[in-house]
Amino acid sequence: MTTADPYVLRLKRASTPRQKVGTTAWYIAVIAVSITTVFPLIWTIVTSLKPEGEILSSSLQIWPDQPTLENYVKAWTSVPFGRYFFNSTFLAVAGVVLNIFFGSLAGYAFARLRFRGKRVLFGTLLSSLMIPGIVTMVPTFLVLRRFPFAGGNDFFGQGGMGFINSYWAIILPGAAGAFAVFFMRQFFASMPEELAEAARIDGASEFRIFAQIYMPLAKAGAAVLGILTFQAGWNSFMWPLIVLSDRDMLTVQVGLAAFKTEHTTDYGPLMAGTVIVSLPVLLIFVLAQRYIIEGVAHVGSK
Repeated sequence: MTTADPYVLRLKRASTPRQKVGTTAWYIAVIAVSITTVFPLIWTIVTSLKPEGEILSSSLQIWPDQPTLENYVKAWTSVPFGRYFFNSTFLAVAGVVLNIFFGSLAGYAFARLRFRGKRVLFGTLLSSLMIPGIVTMVPTFLVLRRFPFAGGNDFFGQGGMGFINSYWAIILPGAAGAFAVFFMRQFFASMPEELAEAARIDGASEFRIFAQIYMPLAKAGAAVLGILTFQAGWNSFMWPLIVLSDRDMLTVQVGLAAFKTEHTTDYGPLMAGTVIVSLPVLLIFVLAQRYIIEGVAHVGSK
């Protein structure tokens, strides 16, 4: 018998009927939640492998009788998925770069600089996180539509479409999100103030202190912010659907709507397209889930 065995036996003897009931309830809840969350993904993958006639006749069957990749071929060839992938990738990467840059700059200012109205501005920033995004859609659309000297507009915002139906309509509203500022502010606030004071004594400018001292120490936070921003940008549907109308400008999420018409839905290619679109985000999450959890835990502990 090893030295650990008596400890295990003590734990077993310490279990009471109430603890057993609690443990059983815990496992039942975990299994139920797992089935609820995983089953839609499994159903989507299985449906994407079913022939057209089998999808409606045996929609709940967990494995197709005649598996086929025809839906994936149809999904890739019937719509310009390559162009949609480029649009989504470009917009998501642009959002990542701009949010890391502006979010880090603003986060550093709120964490390390002293200026009048700092508390009020930061409180206003936090308050903006509570406003649902759908509330600001109409004002944001009008600002982009009436922006002077953009998209054929004159000084008064008349005569053209502004930034509507262009990449800028997606990039500009999300270039400096309030969450990015708050997230990076929490990272910079956890770093020692002595680093900045020593650099200021040596004559370093504030931007140099930010770029060469604090930013390298916040690489982990910037990486987490980049992953979360990419995921949000890639999965965005409503805003691109509103501001993009040109077929060549659509994103993959909006492009999936091509398989659904007013009267019919082509479920096979739609499910196959959904699986293809989900792969980049799933791959990033699997590879970087440890950094996401660590980053969120770091921010939450401050």
